[in-house]
Amino acid sequence: MATLSLRSPPSSLLYHHHNAPTCLILRSPYLNLRTRAHKPLSIKAFSAPSLTQDDLKKLAADKAVEYIRSGMILGLGTGSTAAFVVDKLGALLKSGQLKDIISIPTSKRTHDQAAALGIPLSTLDNHPKLDLAIDGADEVDPNLDLVKGRGGALLREKMVEAASDKFVVVVDDSKLVSGLGGSGLAMPVEVVQFCWKYNLIRLGELFREDSCVAKLRLGDGDKPYVTDNMNYIVDLYFEKPIRDSEAAGREISALEGVVEHGLFLNMATAVLIAGKDGVTVKNK
Repeated sequence: MATLSLRSPPSSLLYHHHNAPTCLILRSPYLNLRTRAHKPLSIKAFSAPSLTQDDLKKLAADKAVEYIRSGMILGLGTGSTAAFVVDKLGALLKSGQLKDIISIPTSKRTHDQAAALGIPLSTLDNHPKLDLAIDGADEVDPNLDLVKGRGGALLREKMVEAASDKFVVVVDDSKLVSGLGGSGLAMPVEVVQFCWKYNLIRLGELFREDSCVAKLRLGDGDKPYVTDNMNYIVDLYFEKPIRDSEAAGREISALEGVVEHGLFLNMATAVLIAGKDGVTVKNK
């Protein structure tokens, strides 16, 4: 039987020839062959094309629909990531991979999208208990608490998701924050139209020590944005993360004229986070 050994040239050769190649020696009772190892090929690493934010949202949406089972009563969220979930659900129903789904939309926008895809729709009045809700989020902190509602549907989102046995959140990794409000983007508060300036002033004063700025959300032109529930939204902008989210939520809710706020605390059962290395699942 032939034996294979790998050895380096004598040290004397190495002294004069620093780049002398390693020798490959094959010993056989029938063959005595010495060959030189080939110089290793230079291999350039190729990385996959960088994923866009929409690509990441689609990855998270694809993972989220794995939680759906035939026969479920399902809450459908609102926003760009949730829209990908609705698209995927429509395709699964059309192909027959899912059946007997009843969906509760959290906005007129989601209702219209789902209806166009042939997804059966209902309301909380008819189905007050849901098996699962899937929605996006604007911010996710390490405790899996959320800021939601920059899409304007925070009241209906909170009602539907609070009525669900499980609430799965789908985001890309740009939504992760060390503390809620830490992104510097809006934390929405839905208020009645009546005396909205009064409530805007009170909300700003509530977090004056946190250098919070309260602004009325505008829609088309200079007109106030109007929610599906015919309310206005006051957006709160924090310079730093909110120190105590639970206390902040209680203080906001205690103001007369406030309908709902965008702090979704202790609600998520799982968060699916899409990043360049795939989708990470964090469970509460």
